[in-house]
Amino acid sequence: MIRDVKKVQNFVPIKNVFISLFNKENSVMLVHALFKICPDVTIFSSGGTYSHLEKFFPIHVRDKKIIQASEYTGMPEADGGLVKTLHHKLFLGYLTETFSELHQEDLKRENAVAIDLVIVDLYPFDEVVKKEGVTAEECRGNIDVGGPSALRAGVKNFLRVMTIAKAGLADYNNFISELALNNGCSTLNMRLKGAKDTFKVLSEYDTHISDFFAKLTLDEILETYKLV
Repeated sequence: MIRDVKKVQNFVPIKNVFISLFNKENSVMLVHALFKICPDVTIFSSGGTYSHLEKFFPIHVRDKKIIQASEYTGMPEADGGLVKTLHHKLFLGYLTETFSELHQEDLKRENAVAIDLVIVDLYPFDEVVKKEGVTAEECRGNIDVGGPSALRAGVKNFLRVMTIAKAGLADYNNFISELALNNGCSTLNMRLKGAKDTFKVLSEYDTHISDFFAKLTLDEILETYKLV
């Protein structure tokens, strides 16, 4: 049964953030800004993003404020980095509603936290598929699963959760400015804009994948794989 939400907050303090980035170029600046504007914030990150961030933050900061998703969920990454962020503790955090007592009980039962901000950019599928000589396997391997899933869950709950699906410096700076202006809170208007931007990114991403499969032939597949 679908829940019928009756009331939402305008200002949602950013306390828990999930970050998983392919393009990590501006991630350190972003995390520094989050720490400054939201002093009590905790960052949950995928393995690759954590490995990047740990180079720039001392251990006493990382131990308290930057946590690997696998440590939080208790589920190590599968070979090749598979299913590293596909865990019910994370998705419970994206989807729970503030004014649902049952949702709050679910969080307590699972020792989970509500995620207030999801920052994810996706594997560059469209760039990979354009490369000369690219194989079907390279393309298949660059279909992002965890990123779109996290964004879709977060944006479904835009009434509470802020989503950022672009890793550009301008996107980060705009978000940081608004966050500072609102004393470390997202607003309903910010979250609505984030939802629109996020679904546009997801729609374009799925279109690139759909176009790839529309053109893919059985002969190309047999050139790449040994049929057994």
